[in-house]
Amino acid sequence: MLLIGLAGLEIAERERAWLVAPGVAGVILFARNYADRAQLIALCESIREIGGEQLLIAVDQEGGPVQRFRTGFTRLPALARIGEVHDRDPSEAVRLAEEHAWVMASELRACGVDFSFAPVADLARGNAAIGMRAFHADPAVTAELAAAYVRGMHLAGMAAVLKHFPGHGSVAADTHKAQAIDPRPLDAISRDDLRPFAECIAARVEAVMMAHVVYPAVDAHPAGYSRAWIGEILRGELGFAGAAISDDISMAAAGVAGGVAERVLGHLDAGCDLVLACFPDVVDQAIAAVAGRAPAHPERLLPLRGAIGASWDSLTDNPQRDRFVARITALDAAPDNA
Repeated sequence: MLLIGLAGLEIAERERAWLVAPGVAGVILFARNYADRAQLIALCESIREIGGEQLLIAVDQEGGPVQRFRTGFTRLPALARIGEVHDRDPSEAVRLAEEHAWVMASELRACGVDFSFAPVADLARGNAAIGMRAFHADPAVTAELAAAYVRGMHLAGMAAVLKHFPGHGSVAADTHKAQAIDPRPLDAISRDDLRPFAECIAARVEAVMMAHVVYPAVDAHPAGYSRAWIGEILRGELGFAGAAISDDISMAAAGVAGGVAERVLGHLDAGCDLVLACFPDVVDQAIAAVAGRAPAHPERLLPLRGAIGASWDSLTDNPQRDRFVARITALDAAPDNA
């Protein structure tokens, strides 16, 4: 039920108890948990030695402004760079999206990380938190590139997580810092923001992360706390059968539900399968909140486990990877991106 954050480069003594707590499904890693690849591999091994092989290990490794592991990994360009290519060469952009995804996913799998919270399926329409993280402002272009990105992740043996459902790109506020309200009618949201999610769901994406945004035309609660958005629209209308995941409960916009326990239970009661407790200072309270509660649909989490990945040595001896890395890193070196 919970994906929890750890404090540092190694597992602290009190964190050992967290990893074996019945409500903990896995760990989300951050830059604070990374020094180099050898340390990351050792940390992933330790997590599973203590908590069991079933524990999920995740990270945000989108590229651009959100890439937790940098030194020793390919420096991934922002997804918006791929959208810029689409404006002049759509076929090339689709190839680049697949290659970007494959490089990202294969490098993480080589280190023992199951999945990245990717791709961003939001529209590039001015949101402060999304910015260059989104492919494009056009729903059709975003849908095409997000679907290509999902294919690339799957080719590398990684599940995909669309975010932030039903669309964070068309509201100005940053939910890390403040409440965000999108007052548009449902038909406008469905026509534009939902399109990338719907097309990727039809292609069998494994998970969706919910937005901490309020869409009052549908529900007075943020989407991650909304039975209407999760049960009626995501699962009912769009037919999504995978894992619904909350955004981080420590974000400012999540605070409308109350304290830590209320936030965790509010997400679970609305239909989320996983709740993110990213900061160590909330983990004890989050674990206490779910004590004695059985996960509703544990089978939804199984597809999030990564397939057997290549070793790093085999990746670096792979000419295809060399070509992909050269092509995607050139996006940040192009003169019109300087």
